[in-house]
Amino acid sequence: MGYRLIGEAAMAVHFLFLAFMAVGGFLAWRWPRLIWAHLAVAAWGVLSLATGVECPLTVVEDWGRRNAGQQGLQPGGFIDHYIEGVVYPGEYTAQARLAVMLLVFISWAGYLRLVRRRSRAGSPHPVHRG
Repeated sequence: MGYRLIGEAAMAVHFLFLAFMAVGGFLAWRWPRLIWAHLAVAAWGVLSLATGVECPLTVVEDWGRRNAGQQGLQPGGFIDHYIEGVVYPGEYTAQARLAVMLLVFISWAGYLRLVRRRSRAGSPHPVHRG
C-alpha cells in the first residue's frame, strides 16, 4: 500500500508541476514572488525537452508503482503515459509544446508589463505583495 501511495502522490505532484509550468506566470501577476519559481520550472521544462533528462518525479512514480506490483510508466515517461494520446493526439505533440511555450511567454510579457506599470506609478513597492 505504501509504494502505491508513493506512486500516486508522485503522479499528482507531476500533474500540478506541469499545470504550474503552463500557467504559473499568470499566477505571478497576482503573487509576484511566484515568478522566480515559475522561471525555475520553465527552465527545467526546457532542459528536459532539450536534453531528454528524466524527471525525478517520473523516476519516483515508476519506482513506487513497480514496487507496488503495478505496471510502470511507458518508456517515454509521464507525458507519454498520461498526456500524449489522452489530452491531445500524439501527432500534435509539437503544437501542444508550442501552445505551452506561448502561454509562458504571454504570461511573462504580462508580468513585465505589470511591473513596469507599477514602477511608473511611483509605488514604493513596484510589485504588489498582496
